[in-house]
Amino acid sequence: MKITVNKEDKFTVLKPEIEKLDSTVAPLVKAEIVLVTGNGERNIIIDLADVRYIDSSGLSALLVANRSCKSLNGAFVLTGLNENVRKLISISQLDTILTITPTYSEAVDFVIMDDIQKSL
Repeated sequence: MKITVNKEDKFTVLKPEIEKLDSTVAPLVKAEIVLVTGNGERNIIIDLADVRYIDSSGLSALLVANRSCKSLNGAFVLTGLNENVRKLISISQLDTILTITPTYSEAVDFVIMDDIQKSL
């Protein structure tokens, strides 16, 4: 499994390059999130453009990221969701908890605006 990690000025982007975010890879995603937040990053964007399926373990990894960012007074944004992943998140009612944007550029805009608001 490969997760691309790109550190930007105000945020870090994690992009799992896998088709299934399930119990076999969710622990690795969680570990990467813990590593990133442990290094002081409080704003994370996860790009799920390559992910076609997600199970409860994958959803748990996303919730860990959300909780970690919130505890650091940061922002956590999901982007690039395909219809199947979006439906599962909606059925699980996690779309009311997680910040989801249709495009990567909107995710970046959200994080930057959130950071500006919190600094005021």
